[in-house]
Amino acid sequence: MNLSRSALSQSGEKVQLPSSEIFSLSEKVLQFGTGVLLRALPDHFISEANNQGIFNGRIVVVKSTSSGSTDAYGRQDNLYTVCTRGITGGKAIAHNALNASISRVINANDDWNAVLHFAESEELMLVVSNTTEVGIQLKEEDILQNPPHSFPAKLLAVLYHRFKHFKGDGSKGLIIVPTELIPDNADVLLAILKQLCSLNNLDSDFKNWLIDANHFCNSLVDRIVPGSPSPEVSATIQRELGYIDDLLIVAEPYKLWAIQGNAAVKEKLSFSKTDSGVVIEEDIKLYRELKLRMLNGTHTLSCGLAFLHDLEFVVDAMNDKQFSCFIKELMREEIAEGISIEVDKQVVQQYGQTVLDRFSNPYIQHKWIGITVQYT
Repeated sequence: MNLSRSALSQSGEKVQLPSSEIFSLSEKVLQFGTGVLLRALPDHFISEANNQGIFNGRIVVVKSTSSGSTDAYGRQDNLYTVCTRGITGGKAIAHNALNASISRVINANDDWNAVLHFAESEELMLVVSNTTEVGIQLKEEDILQNPPHSFPAKLLAVLYHRFKHFKGDGSKGLIIVPTELIPDNADVLLAILKQLCSLNNLDSDFKNWLIDANHFCNSLVDRIVPGSPSPEVSATIQRELGYIDDLLIVAEPYKLWAIQGNAAVKEKLSFSKTDSGVVIEEDIKLYRELKLRMLNGTHTLSCGLAFLHDLEFVVDAMNDKQFSCFIKELMREEIAEGISIEVDKQVVQQYGQTVLDRFSNPYIQHKWIGITVQYT
């Protein structure tokens, strides 16, 4: 049986099912990217909040690249399963949740006008992106192309269209939260948009609206989501679920989405009330520093050596006595000592132990070679 709305009633009790009311919720989020991290973190938080009657909004996803297919979304009515596997506090975690947060997927190359039409929505309030680290960069181009090529140009086209449709209404600005793994990602994005404004000779009224009416929020995402599981793991889980899910993903229990925002942002992003994994604070430097150095830094400095050591998965390295010792000393004695902001050493060590426990998760097939993507 293939996953779809009609198949939900036959799925048994192995998965948390959404209520039928979820499918009639208004569309409030525009998301650039279809990757597993977005689907296992922001989309997961929104789905869980919707299930609790909070936030009550669905996501319109924009696929910008020509690679890959969106056919599975159509076949499955945009449903997919997040399978959480890991160990927390010595207790094994195995939880399956059906995600119904996505209402539709638009291919930008095929139907850019549909994206612009959604920009006219009164309900739209949030833009989320993950276009990889190379997605946020300046490309000198016309934002009125159909479609623009780069993500920043696409976003500026959406905002410019919204500005014109609502005749510069300052209350129609959006909350924009990029999740790309670069420091101060929203600040960098806004700086590029300003440059594109000048290159496209956009008027000063729009430039002022861009800066004053919209909230650009730096953010940090932290959850290990290795991508689609192996065919063997997928087959085992799908036998348990009772249906075939071509979009199924496996993720660790740990999850964090730290968003730099004020009280107004926190009030609008009401899904933060349903999960402690969503942190909205004026200053997220501590979360960024710990995550980028302790987790990403350890990954970066270990992946090449692990690959040459014939260790395929991160958990394999943790089960190798010699390499496990290297990772632990690298993190605790080298990286932890180089944290550049003032922070209690005990906090650093506690976070480091959490990362080591996550690396040792026997249920996550996180390939070292996958960590080298965009390595150079």
